[in-house]
Amino acid sequence: MLADLEQLVTCESPSADRAAVAASAEVVARQGAAALGVAGERLVVDGSTHLRWRFGAGRRRALVLGHHDTVWPLGSLATHPWSLRDGIATGPGCFDMKAGVVQAFHALAALRADGHDLDGVTVLVTGDEEIGSPSSEALIRQEARGCDAAFVLEASADGGALKTGRKGASIYEIEVHGRAAHAGLEPEKGVNAGIELAHQVLAIAALADPAQATTVTPSVLRAGTTTNTVPASAGLAVDVRVLSVAEQDRVDRAVRALRTTVAGARTTVSGGPNRPPLSPDSSAALFSLAREVAGRLGLPPLEGVTVGGASDGNFTAGEGVPTLDGLGAVGGGAHADDEHVRVAEMPGRTALLAGLLATVLEGGGRG
Repeated sequence: MLADLEQLVTCESPSADRAAVAASAEVVARQGAAALGVAGERLVVDGSTHLRWRFGAGRRRALVLGHHDTVWPLGSLATHPWSLRDGIATGPGCFDMKAGVVQAFHALAALRADGHDLDGVTVLVTGDEEIGSPSSEALIRQEARGCDAAFVLEASADGGALKTGRKGASIYEIEVHGRAAHAGLEPEKGVNAGIELAHQVLAIAALADPAQATTVTPSVLRAGTTTNTVPASAGLAVDVRVLSVAEQDRVDRAVRALRTTVAGARTTVSGGPNRPPLSPDSSAALFSLAREVAGRLGLPPLEGVTVGGASDGNFTAGEGVPTLDGLGAVGGGAHADDEHVRVAEMPGRTALLAGLLATVLEGGGRG
């Protein structure tokens, strides 16, 4: 497992670099073929490379879901090299979520070794999750429909907790259009897009509702060209996280209804809801099953938490499929300098997934 993890981590795969993602997909494909006994399908959608293995129709069906892209740019290995020291593996993307991909393959290999034919299992490893899954969302939803369970190999929460709930996410880009003018000679002839942007930032931030755990965060901002020019354009990105579809809809309506304050300025809004919330109701039956399986395996008792980050599990839950997330690596530091995996936990998490799949495919753990 560690050799496989090293192979994946040392093949850098930033989401936006399609050539790098394609190269990473070849490594994933080789590992998947070795574990599963058959070659996977390479699915290239809008330049992003995804991989899929399907094993029959099956009376019971389960989707095993992961991604092989990362947030780390090419060259990150120079500053964050692969290492294995004192039971801790480090390197770009090791925790989020290349260790999860390795664990998924080894869980399925263990089932095959025990005589299971994997009938009813689909494995989907996508290549654009870290940028919102623009090319894989339809594929994920398609593979999830009709499944009895979706198991998402995203990294665990703190201490190895499973992710039994996730906030939904919306992403917006707001463009402000003004009119340029010389800031010294005739500023009154301009329409200052930067000032309008400031009004928009405050109005957008006010849409948050702490009582509902709804966050609305103006993030990337830009305005202007030179110091002596009234800004003719400006823009901002907005990140929204919600626990309910009702809140997601409320914020969406409010963002689209924002009014301008500076005379002559106008705004355009693009984007919208990206992932629906993953309600704890979607994971309750599978989480109960996971605790039973962990008990049978002699693993420590499992905890479940709701987190603010979204994943492709939000899509499977949005299709009405029971979904359990956070089954991947135990460690920490996702997207951060201290990203790491506690390697001693990998065999237990692998056995947990194998046990869950075996139980679901045999007709247990019905939601």
